[in-house]
Parts: sequence; structure tokens; C-alpha cells
Amino acid sequence: MQPKTAHSARALRSQGALAVLRHVHAHPSATRADAARALGLSSGSATEITSRLKAARLVEETAPPRTGGRGRPSPALTAHPDGPLVCVVDIGHEEWRVACVELGGRIVTEDAGRHSGSSRLVGTLAARVSALHAHYGGRVRAVSACVAGTVSRTTIVQASGLGWRDVGLGPLQPPGIPLLVGNDATLAGLADARRGAGAAARTVLHLMVEVGVGGILVVEGRPADGATGAGGEFGHMPFGDPALECPCGARGCWGMEVDGGAMARALGRPSPPDPRTAAGEIIASASSDPAAGDAVARAAQALGRGIGALVNGLDPEVVTLSGLALDLAATAPALLEDGYLSALMRYRRADPPPVLPSPLGPQAPLIGAADAAFDVILTEEGLDAWSRA
Repeated sequence: MQPKTAHSARALRSQGALAVLRHVHAHPSATRADAARALGLSSGSATEITSRLKAARLVEETAPPRTGGRGRPSPALTAHPDGPLVCVVDIGHEEWRVACVELGGRIVTEDAGRHSGSSRLVGTLAARVSALHAHYGGRVRAVSACVAGTVSRTTIVQASGLGWRDVGLGPLQPPGIPLLVGNDATLAGLADARRGAGAAARTVLHLMVEVGVGGILVVEGRPADGATGAGGEFGHMPFGDPALECPCGARGCWGMEVDGGAMARALGRPSPPDPRTAAGEIIASASSDPAAGDAVARAAQALGRGIGALVNGLDPEVVTLSGLALDLAATAPALLEDGYLSALMRYRRADPPPVLPSPLGPQAPLIGAADAAFDVILTEEGLDAWSRA
């Protein structure tokens, strides 16, 4: 068997097979002809590669439903029904999700629930991952976790909204399977740069407001997340009031000027136990309550100024927003734009990078976590391992 396995692995790596797989993952339902055109392959090469990928249980060709037009539509390249899966664990401030995702990004199965913030949640989620691994067996090729907190490698260094410090996620890792852990805003930015508002740009700055501000700079589809994966903590840049100490230990953090805690403070209220919900309520009342409107205006301007500062420093082609940043932009667009333009260097103001809403919604971190895992699978090493499974 070994010679055949070695031959199969070499065949999968050769003649553009990896390129076709990556194209299918990035462009669900692309046809064989679409892949050939995009990758510069001849029709014969595309056919031969597709045959090998089908034999390896990586893709299949599925005929789309007839629409009543003339001719027969071309079959689409889709994930093989017995093909590789990634298990994604999404740990939010109040909710969790565990899902299996196939090539192309379709969610095969998903479970979700709410939590109280106890670190015992890790054990609960590990049991769900273990159950999925037992059910799908060798099809599960990686586990990818996205977390609303600061991440260093596979440890949650700090998650203020959860009250967690130095919580390791190693229990999520079944034996012999890689574990990836990323910040939710980082992974939302990865998804938006590849599949959302930034898909046409080479350099994308993504910002998410939830409890504080997170984000990432994505360059040519790759997140610039630093040496340990903790990059993109833009909310902890000192753009705010230096008299205010952040739960992270620093003073003057930008996130403390933008989120629900900032709006509550502007209204003279105590720090809310759930800043995300508090922000939503204040934003919803902004049109009828002048004080709430002023609090939202201050947060929107602070968000705009920070965006301008980051554009000056990072030079993105486009800025994309998610989470509460979308609500602030929709409620006080003129004030956000005023803060943004006033913070830009003069030469940038004539043609500033556009600030766009992400179309991916709350699924963005999960989508990005799945993409990060498939980045590991869709490699020579990943295909070698699959050929031996």
C-alpha cells in the first residue's frame, strides 16, 4: 500500500491540484471551466486534475438545478461528501458555537448555546469537539477556535468580557490534529478580506467593536497578526483618556472611548455588566433621547478618529467594519466621517480609503476560523496527511 499512497500524494501535489482545491474553497460552486480560466489551465489539465481530486475524496461535480433556460448548466465543483472537515469553536462574550465546516465554507453541522463566563466552558466545548471527532473520524483534519479576547498561540491571555486570564485551549485538541486559536476580530477580518467587502483589495484594515475594539490588517489574504498571534489589538492603543485604566492594565485605551462602557460612562451610569447589550440599547434610543444621542456621537467620533490614525500608520486600500461599529456608522455617519477625515494626514483627505460595512454579519469569525484551518489543510503536508487517512 505504501507505494500507492506515496504515488497518490505526489499526484495530488502535482499539476496544479493544490491550486484547484484552493480555488474551489475560495469560490464555492465554481465550475471546472471557471477554475481552468482563473488558473491558466488547459481544459485537458483541468479535467485530469479534477478526476484525481474526485478519486481522492476531495471534490465532486454537482449539476445545479435546471432554471428553464436552453442547454444543460455546467456541473459545479463542490466538496466531496466524504471529504475533509474542520471543527470550529466560537467562544463569544455570552454565547458559544461548535460547527463542522467542509471545503468551500458550508457548515455541515452546528451546535450553539449560552454560557455564564465560567472557564469550565472549555471542558464542555472539548466534549463536543471530541464527539464530532468520534462521529466523523479521520475526516476532521483541524480544530480552529475563535475567541473574544487576546490570544497568544493557543492560550487566551485575557478576555475582559469573559473575565478570563491565561486560559489554555489545549483540551479542544484531539490527538494528532492541529489546533489553531485566533481572536474573533482577527478572524472576522480574514473572512471579510477574502469573502466580504475587502475581497477586491490587496490590503484591508478590519475593525470590530464589541466589548472594546479589535481588528487586523490583512495583506494579500494573510493576517498580520504578529509573532504570537496577539496582533491587531487596536483597541489598546492610547487614543483615549489617559486618566482611565483599562482592564488590560494600560491607560487611555481607545476601546474605552468607543464601546458600551464608554457610552454608559458618558451618560453618568455605572459600568454595565454586559457592555454589548448596553451599547445596543443606548444606540436604539439615540434618536429619542438627546443624552443618548450625545453619547453615541462621542463614540462615533472617537471611532472615526482612531480609524484615521490607523489609516495614517498602516496605509490600507479599504477599511471594513463589523459588530457595533456598523451600528455607530449607521446611527451617526456624519460624525464618524468627520472624526475620520479630521484625523487623516492632509494628503490623504482628497482620496481617503473607503470605510465599508462587512456583509458577513455575526458568522464572520466562524467563517474566518474555518478559512484559517483550511489554510493548514490545503498544503502539500495537509494533502500528504489526507492521502494517508
